[in-house]
Amino acid sequence: MDQKIRVAIAGVGNCANSLVQGIHFYSDASDRDLSGLMHPGIGGFRPGDIEVVAAFDVDRRKVGRPLDEAIFARPNCALAFCPDLPPSGTVVQMGPVLDGIAAHMAKYPDEDAFRQAEAEPVDLVDVLRASKAEILLCYLPVGADLAVRAYAEACLKAGVALINCQPVFVASDPEWAARFAEAGLPMIGDDIKSQLGATIVHRALTRLFGDRGVRLQRTYQLNTGGNTDFLNMLEEARLSSKRESKTDSVQSQLDTPLAARDIHIGPSDYVPWQDDNKIAFIRMEGQGFGNAPVELELRLSVQDSPNSAGVVIDAVRCAKLALDEGWGGPLEAVSAYYMKHPPVQMRDTDARDRTERFIEEATRSALARKRVLAGE
Repeated sequence: MDQKIRVAIAGVGNCANSLVQGIHFYSDASDRDLSGLMHPGIGGFRPGDIEVVAAFDVDRRKVGRPLDEAIFARPNCALAFCPDLPPSGTVVQMGPVLDGIAAHMAKYPDEDAFRQAEAEPVDLVDVLRASKAEILLCYLPVGADLAVRAYAEACLKAGVALINCQPVFVASDPEWAARFAEAGLPMIGDDIKSQLGATIVHRALTRLFGDRGVRLQRTYQLNTGGNTDFLNMLEEARLSSKRESKTDSVQSQLDTPLAARDIHIGPSDYVPWQDDNKIAFIRMEGQGFGNAPVELELRLSVQDSPNSAGVVIDAVRCAKLALDEGWGGPLEAVSAYYMKHPPVQMRDTDARDRTERFIEEATRSALARKRVLAGE
């Protein structure tokens, strides 16, 4: 296909950095050079078919700058794996601040924390319409409940699909889901799963315990990192939805959920020198045959933001297929496969199978429609 997927980004942080780099990194890649992608092609769309046509942020080092420059501005610290980007033609615009900047950010150095721009917020609906954006990617900070919902409201008014990568429950909220379904707009959410991150590994091991007849008794997941996501989450009040999202994601893989005192999952601490390197520590204790004890400890080290970008590239293309088919509301299988807190939790193998069927069905429908239009 030669059609572009027109995307807007809310929050030009580290995740947006990796996504924009990835679009260009894979734009001219041959099939042999597409390692790192879950799906090189979806419905005829390649990563290079994604075009960022609008971007919003509230930081003074990003607002007013071209997107290809803004993604590398502090406090961003993601790995620069494709630094030589062409001019994007998209300038970052001032979004609504609302609860997007945690108060404790003021206590940290400029290079590590958000600094609000002295600019008036734009009209989100007007910008989305003028840019002809089809899909909005929500990359706002954890705990920015009001801001996330402001962007979701703008999507409904502008006729734009939503991919919510943050643990503010929108796609998994029945009222929001019904509104997007009524508008005929697809949504994918909530809270992105990394490609090979702590949550997906913890889920897989939890299911492995159950499938092999080992009863999981206690588990924890402790994470450290040095990006603004971890700095933002030092404010405990902003963490409730994140802890709920990550905990529910692991609990969903158990036939019988653990008691609250026996499971602890969530962000743990901010270590500035780690930058975008996230380190996860997972411990699992269980009983096997004859009640013999089983203990597992794992340390996982990943670059946090690239780890989510490949998943988002898939989600964008799935949302585009749904848009073209006129399918509104949450995409349940796609959300279950790519998100921590979807409307319906599934085992990852089931979610993957159902996502593949979704892609096949939507692709067949699109090709059939194309043949009709061509008079074949």
